[in-house]
Amino acid sequence: MDADVRAWLISQLGTSTDLADLDTRYTRLGTSRAVALEVLRERLAALVHDQPSNLSVSGVVSLSFAENIKAIERQIAAMENGEPPAPDDPGATGPDDGIPNGYGVIQLVERPRR
Repeated sequence: MDADVRAWLISQLGTSTDLADLDTRYTRLGTSRAVALEVLRERLAALVHDQPSNLSVSGVVSLSFAENIKAIERQIAAMENGEPPAPDDPGATGPDDGIPNGYGVIQLVERPRR
């Protein structure tokens, strides 16, 4: 895993993510997007199965993890749709190619007047 991939994973998963674990997963899975999806799905499973989504002590405290669950589900959906682009995505272009991430150059030429 190179520095660009590591930086992208940290930006998607947070700075508290174990780098050694990310390296191991990247070696096994082969792409940064697959690593991010696996980590996010594990976090979602932990929220759904290990903790109640709502906790309320009448008149004292009320906690809800429903929005956290929805946020992780939205992040997983976006990641599955290819957003945001990862540095090792197939077909992704970088600054070395001269064309920034899928944008091309169009030359506009004036048409002769009638």
